[in-house]
Amino acid sequence: MSSKAQGKDAQTNPRGIPYAPFVDKVEDYVSSRAEVDGTMKSFQEMISKYQFMEANTQRRKAGLDEKVPDIQKTLDTVRFLKTRKPDSDAIEATFELNDTLYAKALVPPTEEVYLWLGANVMLAYPIVEAETLLEGKLSGAQQTLENCEEDLDFLREQITTLEVATARVYNWDVTMKRKEKAESGEEVDGKKKRLPNG
Repeated sequence: MSSKAQGKDAQTNPRGIPYAPFVDKVEDYVSSRAEVDGTMKSFQEMISKYQFMEANTQRRKAGLDEKVPDIQKTLDTVRFLKTRKPDSDAIEATFELNDTLYAKALVPPTEEVYLWLGANVMLAYPIVEAETLLEGKLSGAQQTLENCEEDLDFLREQITTLEVATARVYNWDVTMKRKEKAESGEEVDGKKKRLPNG
């Protein structure tokens, strides 16, 4: 493999996913037909790794697609509670206890909210702190979602690059087989032609 090709291999995207090798000249990767199977196998292994990363990234993105709207709703609720004056009347709210079970509650003006942090942990926060915390979580989740989308595009591009590389190496191998066959056929024909004159 050429140093140019190896240099390209060493590059990564911002999240550390390596670039797939771009096969411009098959001779940079394969010097003889004996190396074709190993090179094709190597490309297939890389494709499998990229597909594995793609599946994991899709799962992470699906989780974030659900999480971001939930954080946004919670933040909107905290901001609404922040606008309420201490002498305001209690408001009636319906909230979900389970998938099909809802309850009503009277919510008086408050200076404190309880937030689920995950792993069955809930903490009380002053409204201003809760708003700051949720803004940070929302911003982080949105950035991670953007990164996932970029990574998915990048991974699809790398898979396509490797599929093209595999096709180029395969086609090169077929061409070499034909060439060898043609050369060996010419030699046989040449011997046949010389034999009667011998």
